[in-house]
Order: sequence, then C-alpha cells, then structure tokens
Amino acid sequence: MGKALIIGAGGVASVAIHKCCQNAEVFEEICIASRTKSKCDALKEKLEGGKTKITTAQVDADSVEELVALIQKEKPDVVLNLALPYQDLTIMDACLETKTNYVDTANYEPLDTAKFEYKWQWAYREKFEKAGITALLGSGFDPGVTGVFSAYALKHEFDEINYIDILDCNAGDHGYPFATNFNPEINIREVSAKGSYWEDGKWIETEPMEIKRVYDFPEVGKKDMYLLHHEELESLGINIPGIKRIRFFMTFGESYLTHLKCLENVGMTSIEPIEFEGKQIVPLQFLKAVLPDPASLGPRTVGKTNIGCIFQGKKDGKDKTYYLYNVCDHQECYKEVGSQAVSYTTGVPAMIGAMMLMNGTWNKPGVYNIEEFDPDPFMEALNKFGLPWKESYTPDLVD
Repeated sequence: MGKALIIGAGGVASVAIHKCCQNAEVFEEICIASRTKSKCDALKEKLEGGKTKITTAQVDADSVEELVALIQKEKPDVVLNLALPYQDLTIMDACLETKTNYVDTANYEPLDTAKFEYKWQWAYREKFEKAGITALLGSGFDPGVTGVFSAYALKHEFDEINYIDILDCNAGDHGYPFATNFNPEINIREVSAKGSYWEDGKWIETEPMEIKRVYDFPEVGKKDMYLLHHEELESLGINIPGIKRIRFFMTFGESYLTHLKCLENVGMTSIEPIEFEGKQIVPLQFLKAVLPDPASLGPRTVGKTNIGCIFQGKKDGKDKTYYLYNVCDHQECYKEVGSQAVSYTTGVPAMIGAMMLMNGTWNKPGVYNIEEFDPDPFMEALNKFGLPWKESYTPDLVD
C-alpha cells in the first residue's frame, strides 16, 4: 500500500515500528530516521526479514533543510513524528515543503518553557489545507485514544457529553526507587508544571499536584491520582459539543513523588540553563542523562496500566454515565515487542493513525486533532492491534 518515514528511535518508535511490520499489507516499506543512526540500524536488524522493507537514515530533526532532503529522497506517503515535541514544527515545515502527510503523538512545546498548547500547530491549518495534505495531531494514547474514545462516545452513546474525566493509571513496578516510564525530560516537565482543567470554556489553574483523588481502577485496584494539565483537554473542550468540564488525572506512587520533590528542592528539575565548568547545562537534561533509560525498563516492569475516560451526559433527555478504558499488561507487551506498556500504549495508536492516513480512511486536508475524524475504524484497529477496549455503564465517578 505505501511507505512511512518514521522519525525517532526511542521506546515509542520501537513499538510503532514493530506494529508497522505486523501490518505489512499497509506498511510495505518504512524508513527509520534519527539523529543516532545506530539506533535505527539496531531496530532494522531486529525486525528485517519480514514482508515490510526497512531502510534507515541519519537526520537532525531540528533542521528543516535536512528533513526536506530526506523526505524528497525517500518519498514517503506519511511522516510519523516520534521525535521530541520540540521538533514538531520543523517536521511540519518539512512536510509542508514536500507536500507530505504528517502524524505525531504529542503537541509542540517550546524548549525554554514547559507549556503544552496547540496554538503553534493550529496556526498551520490554512497552509496544510492549501497544500492538500493532512496533519493528524496527537495520535498516541493521551492525547490520542482518549480523543477517539470521546468521539466514539459522542457518536454512539450520547446526544451530548457534559463531563469528561480522563484517568491514566500506571500500576507498573520497575524496582527502581525513581525512574520515569517515558522521556524523563517530558515526564518531569509535565508533572512539575501547574495543574489545570477546562470548565465552562476556560482554564482553571491549580498548584502542581494540589488535587488528589483515590480511584478503584478495574483490574488494578485503588490508586492515588493527581490532577494535571494535559493537552487533549484543550482540543476536546472545543471539539466535543456540550462540554462543561474536562479533567485529567494521573496516578503516582509515594516514592516517585518524594524523589521528585527532593529533586525539585535542589534545582535538578529546572529548565533554566546554569554554568558548570565553563559550559551551559540545563539541570533537567543532566538529570535525564543519569536516570535509567525508559527503553531499559521493559524486562523489569511488572503490573498493568489502565487508561480511559469517564463520560457524563445526556441520551434521549436522560442523564447517563459511560466508562471506556483499556488495560495493558507490562510483561505481555514486553514479550510481544520488547517494550513496557507505557511505550506500547503510545506506539500502537501512532501506527494506527499513520495507517488511517496511508490507506485513505481519514482524508481531509488541514490540521486536525484526532477526535475530528470518524472514530469507528480506529476503534476497530485498537482491538485488532493489541489495545482492546472495555466499557462500563456503572462506573464510580470522580468527585
């Protein structure tokens, strides 16, 4: 059917590439590109021999020029951006210049400020429309599947949705006193930023980790969860009609929070550069270098994740609640693709999003968030490619 250029070679990219190879009738060919070509070559070596033809390339995703040259050489049908959120705009620029469809899993974030917003990418809408190409934003799990779940709930279960609570529980145990399950820099920036939720068309800001709830997650049990700011709240608040409030909660263990507080107190989570031995270094980037690589956690992580959305709204004039969620087992994921469930739950939807554009199932020029497309084919693909969803009509509600 076609060819994908995948930029990035970390944990999520590894899962997405495994899944592309399992879906060879769509992904006949993939090119894996990253700043460190040896990582791409290692993935190629692990996976070649199947039906998908794999090539590799070196590219600096901060350079539009290098990206354009690579896209022109490879001529992919879609560019799947699994690099860092700081690089979204350079990759989008290169896709515009070469008229190539674009997919990512996380919204753009400037390097010098921990700010998760869509405004920078939404500013490309008209340009992508004029170029006749599609940019699909946020095709991970959250954002991503949570948006697809919302579109599905609206289409099949509700006349209007008034409240959405997104609950992200990782009950995995990797045995380290402190480690992050995805890119430490992004993870710590997310957690140490102020929290916020969307209510009555505006943001309500909270102090970091100020709002805590305990929730009894299906197949996992009771866990402490905290209200965070998360980017999909912004797009869902606009794209799902009838919304009065959307919140995002994520679970954290006591050990993680104690270590994080300690690191914050000594300045290690700062993104302000400091001078050290005549060099400028960013403390958070240095911390990332000394923490375990999330890709190395797979073999030692046990337990499950449970990520989903609780919806409240109206159907035929009556109040209704509905819970859509997925449960993933870390060890099962590791057996299948050599990664833990946090990478798995992002990598699978990344492949599905790219597939939706590759096979023309989703096809409208412009820049779109994932909930703006028909959710049904995506929901079907989740069941087929390893993220089966479950539903409940009597969930516990978050107060």
